[in-house]
Amino acid sequence: MAEATLSISSRNYSSWSLRGWLICKLSGLDFDVEVITGSAAARAELLHLSPSFLVPRLVHGEILVWDTLAIAGYLEEIRPYAGLLPKEQAARAWCRAISGEMHQGFANLRSALPMNLKARHTGFKLWGGALSDINRIVAIWTQCIEASGGPWLFGEAPTLADAMFAPVATRFASYDVSVPSPCGAYRDRILSWPLMREWIEAALAEPEEIEELDMEF
Repeated sequence: MAEATLSISSRNYSSWSLRGWLICKLSGLDFDVEVITGSAAARAELLHLSPSFLVPRLVHGEILVWDTLAIAGYLEEIRPYAGLLPKEQAARAWCRAISGEMHQGFANLRSALPMNLKARHTGFKLWGGALSDINRIVAIWTQCIEASGGPWLFGEAPTLADAMFAPVATRFASYDVSVPSPCGAYRDRILSWPLMREWIEAALAEPEEIEELDMEF
């Protein structure tokens, strides 16, 4: 029996579930996954694209944590050598800052390009608000990779920031978003990451669809 349980919702649609799962995997925590489907709470989390609702939710002994960054903070406390944050103080601060920006911002991108791993929309039309968010993300990725030398945002190994931005890479693929180098290579690295391949394979096998998220396309 695993030492912890992570509750998630749809792998296909829930970017926050993906982030929480990646964070737990990066920490090395031994955990089982509980998939919550069909409930009003899970549906609200998906349709409202909420960064903090009921999933992802981590139960570790008597500890209950249900916000993605709170999960990351807790795991960093109990597993400080797992590499969720870079070793250098300045890089750790930078990693926290861009992770927080992803957690709180980019509302236009979230609403215009909802996560849907099964979808492919060639020539998708991007409007001003989403473009502004995309340009900011490109700037973050470029600055981080140039400063660290890549191939991940903070160097040779993935960190919290890579987990937080991983769903963006799937959105860029789903909606045919072109990004400049080195961001294109970074997007491809995220999508070919074994942990991402594991998640995507499970998402593609999910039978359910949420019409409210699919009907516009």
